[in-house]
Amino acid sequence: MPELPDIEVFTRNLKKMFGGKTLSRIKLVNNKNIKDSQKDLSKALEGQKLKDVYRSGKEMRFLFSNGKVLGLHLMLTGDLIPFQEQNERKSTKVEFYFNGGTNLALTDRFKAAFIKLDPEDKEGIDALDPKLNYSFLKKALNRKAAIKNVLLDQNVIRGIGNAYSDEILWQTGISPFSKAEAIPDEKINELAKNIKKVLKKATTKIYNSHPDLIHGEVRDFLDIHTKKKEKSPTGAKIRVADRGMLNTYYTDEQVLY
Repeated sequence: MPELPDIEVFTRNLKKMFGGKTLSRIKLVNNKNIKDSQKDLSKALEGQKLKDVYRSGKEMRFLFSNGKVLGLHLMLTGDLIPFQEQNERKSTKVEFYFNGGTNLALTDRFKAAFIKLDPEDKEGIDALDPKLNYSFLKKALNRKAAIKNVLLDQNVIRGIGNAYSDEILWQTGISPFSKAEAIPDEKINELAKNIKKVLKKATTKIYNSHPDLIHGEVRDFLDIHTKKKEKSPTGAKIRVADRGMLNTYYTDEQVLY
């Protein structure tokens, strides 16, 4: 699933591609998980200029000239694919037609990706919010849950997923299986800094290596969460705990609290 760095890059590039253009038509091809009707989407968005594209956690927001916001969540396998005259993708859920020639399709082979008019954000703080500091984390980690599960909870912190939670915890030297409430204060302070450091560094790397990216995941530069490496940058064996689709990558360098 695309995480904060991926979505940050996608939104920058989508704004470059479609910002200022008028949405002439929106077509709901498959309405699974989409609560808004074709009629409501057309009435709210057609004929409106796209003013901005920005990120909210792991979701995207499309702001139109009439003040309407369209939220978009790619979920696990969603993609945004540009096309010209005709879209032939079989897994398409929504088509966006813009004045100017280039259009956009939301596709998903699992049909889970969705759009929503005027969406509400989850309760969690955005991972890059300046208010995500030691004081915030000290309160947020006052629970018996595993630290990785806290980082993945979008009602606590928005934007972090499976891959970057592993990267952040390795960078901080905390085992992903540690109890959140047991983590010492100095590590909480370090964790708050590393959340932003890891995510910002990843965003820059993705943008520099794939400056026009609007779909897919770039993971080849990750230190820990990768099948391509056997050892961490400091030489420790990378271990993998099988959690179904959410495997956890870690090393024995990380302290279990």
